[in-house]
Amino acid sequence: MRNTIFSPADFLLPPYEAKDPAFQTWAVIACDQFTSEPDYWEKAEAIAENAPSALHLVLPEAYLETDAESEKKARIADAMKSVQNGFLKEYTDSLVYLERTLPDGRIRRGLVGKIDLEKYDYKKGSTPAVRATEATVLERIPPRVAIRSAAPLELPHVMLLMNDTEGLMASVAAGRDAYPCLYDFDLMLDGGHAAGYCISGEALTAVFSKIEAYEASRGEGLVYAVGDGNHSLAAAKAHYENIKAKEGNAEAHPARYALVELVALEDEALDFEPIYRVVIGCDVPDFMKSLTAITKEGEGAKTVRVVSESTDKTVSFTAPTHALTVGTLQDFIDAYIASHPGVKCDYIHDESSLLALAEQKNSVGFLFDGMTKEELFPYVLNHGTLPRKTFSMGEARSKRYYLEVRKIVK
Repeated sequence: MRNTIFSPADFLLPPYEAKDPAFQTWAVIACDQFTSEPDYWEKAEAIAENAPSALHLVLPEAYLETDAESEKKARIADAMKSVQNGFLKEYTDSLVYLERTLPDGRIRRGLVGKIDLEKYDYKKGSTPAVRATEATVLERIPPRVAIRSAAPLELPHVMLLMNDTEGLMASVAAGRDAYPCLYDFDLMLDGGHAAGYCISGEALTAVFSKIEAYEASRGEGLVYAVGDGNHSLAAAKAHYENIKAKEGNAEAHPARYALVELVALEDEALDFEPIYRVVIGCDVPDFMKSLTAITKEGEGAKTVRVVSESTDKTVSFTAPTHALTVGTLQDFIDAYIASHPGVKCDYIHDESSLLALAEQKNSVGFLFDGMTKEELFPYVLNHGTLPRKTFSMGEARSKRYYLEVRKIVK
């Protein structure tokens, strides 16, 4: 066993042949995207129908608290049994070097491997080597743990960030031509392109030595930060802690680890985008009255654009409650929802989607500037976790697609 936080994994993938369309139905975008746009998922379902697909193994959050949720959960268990029966090919003790071509043509580079959950914690105030970057909504953990505890497999949409000042990822990319190709295909629904390469054997030894050097250089401080998939990783940790409580010694249990994609913060194709808010089901005049009581109109520092069917204006908070504008906004929204049953908040990754949703009846949307990626590590070190859903790594179609699979049972 390699004694690092991030290490190679045993993973499963569909067999690949050049120009084989199977991967286009297999790969699907992270389940926490397009949560208020069920038509996206209906299109994905149509593409994946009657074909092996990662979509059958996950629960898109657009279906949460709908009539379809129970049926989708039942389908997951059956689909996992099906794909385990010889369809997927296993690769042992390997990393995947991923070149993800975004819809705008830029290429984001990553490494897929596993992290040791003993080195990660999402609890407020903890300072492990792998840290959550946003406040964890604890009530969102049990439903995810319930799915994971019943699943023999995991598919990651967790993206882990490293402060790659020494150019580890660039050195991995330089060796690409020596790595066997695992897949190379266009992603569904205008998601761009993905090409993955297997790093094993002598090539793995060379790459792994660089990972060891990077982790050693970070000392006892912050080594990796969770960029995407905070709650999914928190669920993996909670599930592992449940296993430890039940079994005692679980050091060798596969659930001790979680599959992630490691990305360099310095990657030129890695963008930080703000995650916007839309409040749904509210009495818009009453909501705006409450907002007006704590804001003033006009451009300036830390402003928010407020959009509804009848409103489009820019405001700033007169008495901010948080160092980040999004934190003050979230505090206001949370307080309003707490006193107005039936009102909900959704988190939107795309400006055009936010504007369309905000123009619907009984809805108010918020647009604002986000934090830069250079601010992330210093903020987490100095202040701890960010307010939930502070930033997104790229717009919706640039997110991670489910591809690699890993066994999490003995």
